[in-house]
Amino acid sequence: MPWVLVALVVLPLVFWIGTQNRLVRLKNMIRESWANVDVQLKRRYDLILELVRTVRAYADHERDLFERIARAREAALRSAGSAGEQARDENELVHGINTLLGRIEGYPELRASRHFLELQRELADTEDRIAAARRFFNANVREFNTALDSFPSSIVANAMALRRETFFEIDDLRVRSLPDADRIDREGLSRASAPARSDHDQAIERDLA
Repeated sequence: MPWVLVALVVLPLVFWIGTQNRLVRLKNMIRESWANVDVQLKRRYDLILELVRTVRAYADHERDLFERIARAREAALRSAGSAGEQARDENELVHGINTLLGRIEGYPELRASRHFLELQRELADTEDRIAAARRFFNANVREFNTALDSFPSSIVANAMALRRETFFEIDDLRVRSLPDADRIDREGLSRASAPARSDHDQAIERDLA
């Protein structure tokens, strides 16, 4: 009988400690994965600032849009709330940038600019990094929230005063809808390498026509 009493005391204690440690570990994983998201977002802020500077040289009359983007960037940069609140600020910034990217279609010289094309590549790469970091963060949030909603781990979570975490869902920059830099390079190289036709060749072509 003594071992039964020991089991009745020890087993719940072991479960409690194990569940508590698991919840703490999940909470730390959420914090660490969010730090990775934050790093990639800050990288995008820097690229957006450089993008606006580049576009301004070709389209200074878009200053109202530039000011709107600047305000949204500042709000996103200073955001210190939950992942959901950060997502709201990010989506406002993304909406402004996507509007700017759509207007870039009307500036062929800008689209062919070497600096702009490099920014396009870096933005596309950063979007991939943000998407990967966001998936990892949301996976940790999902596992944590599932633990909080499940019995009997929910009892331990309530005792620890833990609350559900918010997913980080944001829109994507439509940077891939812009002209591909490598394609433009190839087209430029083809035009540069094409042999010039002589007056005699052109005259022959006219006769044949």
